[in-house]
Amino acid sequence: MDLTLEHPGDHTYVRSVSEEGIRIAEDLYTDPLILTPDSVITEWPVPGGRDISEAVLDSVLDLEPEILLIGTGKAQVFLAPELAMSIYRRETGFEVMTTDAACRTFNILVSEERNVVAALLPPGLNP
Repeated sequence: MDLTLEHPGDHTYVRSVSEEGIRIAEDLYTDPLILTPDSVITEWPVPGGRDISEAVLDSVLDLEPEILLIGTGKAQVFLAPELAMSIYRRETGFEVMTTDAACRTFNILVSEERNVVAALLPPGLNP
């Protein structure tokens, strides 16, 4: 699904999401990654949505986002309640959704110059 046809400013943006992966600007990413308004972090060791743990979320939360978007691939996979509580304790707003929805939301929030971080699993990965 194409999300944008033009580069919307100087920020990181998602151009499209498909079974092939996540296209950010002109680059295609096929492994889990973390997006900030200014960077793409490709070192996020999560094989699937059910594998999201407090340890792997710590690296994301250390970026101190105002809003954390978690894209769990093609299907929405909810976080365990204790994981959600650990995010709440850090006073970070968050949403868990499909990766294509997380990418659309990321683009909107970045265009509003919000401090957003997206932790994304490509749609082709298993939940």
